Amino acid sequence: MTRKSKKTHETEETEESRVTERGLRLTVLIGESDGWHHRPLYSEIVHRAHRAGLAGASVFRGIEGFGASSMIHTQRLLSLSEDLPVAVVIVDTEERIRAFLPLVDEVIGEGVVVLDACEVIHCPGRKESR
Repeated sequence: MTRKSKKTHETEETEESRVTERGLRLTVLIGESDGWHHRPLYSEIVHRAHRAGLAGASVFRGIEGFGASSMIHTQRLLSLSEDLPVAVVIVDTEERIRAFLPLVDEVIGEGVVVLDACEVIHCPGRKESR
């Protein structure tokens, strides 16, 4: 077997051993300076997701954006902002995400919550945290 065909064979085995399931992606769009009881709101949401046993959560800081206030917040040097856009993204089963929504509603003031149906691919060789 040549090296090239061996690589193709390994790729096929990997693709066959992947597990795919339907899921729901929850994205919470807020400002970096938004808070909840003297704590950053994004941190509160991540900790609530962890306590709820969700599969995982990530926080992404934007470099520019605007929201309900219609003010543009940017990271550019001449107009440094302390309230850059932040996205908290959580993916899990639809049932678990929908059960988590009341915990998000409890803390979010101004902000947007987006739900997207998605396909979750579990790659082999990685430990499952649940």
